[in-house]
Amino acid sequence: QVDLVESGGGLVQPGGSLRLSCVASRNLHTIYAWGWYRQAPGQERELVANIVVEGSSNYADSVKGRFTISADNAKNTLYLQMNNLKPEDTAVYYCNSADGNTYYSENYGTERGGSWGQGTQVIVSA
Repeated sequence: QVDLVESGGGLVQPGGSLRLSCVASRNLHTIYAWGWYRQAPGQERELVANIVVEGSSNYADSVKGRFTISADNAKNTLYLQMNNLKPEDTAVYYCNSADGNTYYSENYGTERGGSWGQGTQVIVSA
């Protein structure tokens, strides 16, 4: 189990920017994939972006070109830079880490899919 603590959410106007942070602690050597999910009211949790240990990253189509995921290994911190935010980006954003077995299993992205942070709320509204 990896402990994950998110921060950086808030209220922003459409077109604005936010940067989310996720600090990891404990069992860091087990992280194979590290990423961000979001869940809007009444909707299922969805993958926003992730980084896999060999360096590849993946993005949801809805955020490509607007969001950038990055990691600072020296600080054990994962970031999500969100630019040109839209009202449909409003959601609770969760940090997730998974080991290799979990990443390649059907559990990845579910409640049993690794470790989860407590979430940080992002509201995009005028």
